[in-house]
Amino acid sequence: MHLPYQRRPLHDLPDDPAAYDAVLRAVTEEALARLTPEGSLEHPAAGNDIGDTSLGITSLLALAWQRTKDPRLPEAVRRSLAFHLSERVHTEDNPGYPNLRRRNSGEPYARYVPDPGAHPLGDWPSTVWALLQAVNLLDSGDGILATGQHRELVELAYGYWRWLTQVTFFNPQEAGNQAIGCVVGGLMLARQLPSPDAASVRACAMRLYLDRIRARRVRDRGALLPPEHGGAYDNNYGPISLSFLAQAHRISGEDAFAEDGEALARYLDARLTTGGFDVGGPRYSEQHCGFEAVLGLRYFGRRVGADLGRYRGDTRWGRHAVHHEGGVDGHFAFMLVWQIQDGTRWHRLPPTDPVRHQLRSGSVSVAFDDRMTPSLVEAAGTYFLPAVVNRQHGFGPVLDGFLYCRPLGEVRVRDLRTGPLTGKLVTKPVVGRDQVLRHVRSLYVTDGTRLWLTVAVERLPGSPYLLAGLPYAADDGERVRRTAEADVTSAGALRLTHPRAEGGAHFDARSETTQEQAAFALAADPRVYGDPDEGWRHLVSSTALEADPAPGAPDGLHVFAVRYGPGGPHAPTFAGTSAELTVRTEAFTARIGDPAGDAHGEPELEIRRRCLTA
Repeated sequence: MHLPYQRRPLHDLPDDPAAYDAVLRAVTEEALARLTPEGSLEHPAAGNDIGDTSLGITSLLALAWQRTKDPRLPEAVRRSLAFHLSERVHTEDNPGYPNLRRRNSGEPYARYVPDPGAHPLGDWPSTVWALLQAVNLLDSGDGILATGQHRELVELAYGYWRWLTQVTFFNPQEAGNQAIGCVVGGLMLARQLPSPDAASVRACAMRLYLDRIRARRVRDRGALLPPEHGGAYDNNYGPISLSFLAQAHRISGEDAFAEDGEALARYLDARLTTGGFDVGGPRYSEQHCGFEAVLGLRYFGRRVGADLGRYRGDTRWGRHAVHHEGGVDGHFAFMLVWQIQDGTRWHRLPPTDPVRHQLRSGSVSVAFDDRMTPSLVEAAGTYFLPAVVNRQHGFGPVLDGFLYCRPLGEVRVRDLRTGPLTGKLVTKPVVGRDQVLRHVRSLYVTDGTRLWLTVAVERLPGSPYLLAGLPYAADDGERVRRTAEADVTSAGALRLTHPRAEGGAHFDARSETTQEQAAFALAADPRVYGDPDEGWRHLVSSTALEADPAPGAPDGLHVFAVRYGPGGPHAPTFAGTSAELTVRTEAFTARIGDPAGDAHGEPELEIRRRCLTA
């Protein structure tokens, strides 16, 4: 079973001018064939989310005309704009809309669903999208729009802005991507308005960004991020927010957009595996956007020196939005316009400086959460999620159903690169059920193809084991597929266990259910409105790799040693004391220092490559 949304890396899609001209030619032919006598360019099977879609196709046709001067396009643009102006502009309040500050304002807005009272919650983002389609059409419409249409479209866009910022509550869905999109619309609209209206709109847009978005950012993994549907990050909408920040900086030059975009880009780079897989977020767990992410990933990847194009997107939306049965949909057309206009090239090389919340080398990567517990491990083409035992999620020692993973004190990290080896030592103070303070020292070492995990903890009574991950998915070239298999070796006995209980609170990796589906089933709210991350936290147990302690550990220590990836037997040896530990594997020798660290409390780590001869 393949995951439906995480497909090819987005930088694999050609993005040269010739490729974009071919995209616009295809859009042109389909649009001209679709254009109805009334001027509609909506997809014939359109249902919800259509308030802006015809106008989006119109803006693409205007851009195509600017590039090709196809004589068929001016009339099509004027007819389709007339349709939007007459059929998709609403000035009467939508029955049941809950987010109005002023009633019966008469200001225009775009409905998510045209029928009165049908799903009015989507009207705010639909109006943001309609504003963006309108300002793009104004930018590309010189010489193609009739004088009266141009004037009417400017006034309509201005009315959309007033509805979004004065008539309704701002950002009612707490969705960072929508809010930043609104700001972008205001900044672009200001360029079409005479002074002093232009200065007023621009000042309002910047005030909204600084006071209502930037000031309310949420911290995760050391980064401040625009909140997305109540959470810090969503792996579908987060890259869309990055694209909005890119466009905001392109048109305004304001430092705030560059600074915040770079912070989000570095955060996303740390989350992503080498293979571009990511999972998690408040709105969707596995659904990735497609072309909507390209502008931001490309623009800020170049600025921060990160290969963000490895992000696996939904390449069914590789160029533009489509309906299930195929065919161009104008939703998000503004993103295609902007990425065509932007000449930034992909940055293809990974950063070389160590990052606290990431370990990455070659085809191996580990993304760490706020507690410096792995949130995602990639090795040998397999992606591992944190496993779950007794409602506790993570990687770490387990004793009597208690996972020694949650830190109670400062988590200290040491990064080290020596030759082909890259290492990270994470030291955590933890307290178990016996209220005894212990230090869990986790050493991650990779040569770019394999990952060695060595975990040392003060000796635990009884029979502890290491919770070493949930094998969940595998890279299948063009796609990511579900798997419950993994190439993992342990110095102690290793077993792959599955939940004994059935039902939504237990996740068996052998089933066809995806992580997102299981998470939504456990969420408090219905699908789309629910928080799958919150639902996933309700999981009681999961498929898990369990490793017994390695033999030969010094007195006073339990040591667990696991290797992810190929390489034959794994039989490390250990020497030292409960304070300092030397680990010798087939590839390296490492010295892990005292949990107290050096004179400044910093972890001590040495790694030497082992050169074996026959």
